[in-house]
Amino acid sequence: MVANDSLIGRVFAIGILGAAERLPYNPRVARLIEIHATDPQPRLVASIVQIIRSGGLIAYPTDSSYAFGCHIGDNRAIDRIHRIRRTDKKHNFTLVCSDLSEISSYARVDNWAYRLVKSLTPGPYTFILEATREVPKRLQNPKRRTIGLRVPDHPLVHAMLDSPGEPIMSSTLLLPGDDTPLTDPIEIEGRIGSQIEAIIDAGPTGIEPTSVIDLSGGTAEVLRVGRAHVGSLI
Repeated sequence: MVANDSLIGRVFAIGILGAAERLPYNPRVARLIEIHATDPQPRLVASIVQIIRSGGLIAYPTDSSYAFGCHIGDNRAIDRIHRIRRTDKKHNFTLVCSDLSEISSYARVDNWAYRLVKSLTPGPYTFILEATREVPKRLQNPKRRTIGLRVPDHPLVHAMLDSPGEPIMSSTLLLPGDDTPLTDPIEIEGRIGSQIEAIIDAGPTGIEPTSVIDLSGGTAEVLRVGRAHVGSLI
């Protein structure tokens, strides 16, 4: 059971002040959802999807590291990620997709780029591509009108994506002052549990972010070397 500091404080206040002077109860605390990594329980997956659809912000594991996740185009959730990570409007978000067909709905993909993406997915890669009109402008790079997309190799993430039939908007769970993303659900709860709705615990993840490959300029350019192998592209 997840401890709720606000509830503890409220009970203490009732004992000191009496029932007539109760302090307000703040129910905002992240729900810790423990779920099987390779065979996620449908009931719990449905609960996670409902949190996202209802405007919630979650911390969830991927095939690279933990990430923030929310509904695509949810402006309030975008603002919350900016506040937690202390990023500006130039911060690049990623659309996490279920497969290649979904990528083609949100990005313009030339034949050569499609073949490359197909050969590297699913996996811990993020591809920078020219965005289509399906992508909210606020998610696009403000100058180049590009968007990051990826197809993770993680059964839980695929289960989360199958139900809504649309991408999850995502950002690496890297907090200000940290050199690597958070990986421990208990630490995530302790540091940002009051700022998000749910923390998904499906076992350990890595600490390296995705490798980022820019395919928007006619050639493949490696922008970041992360967990995935990119030796043949450098």
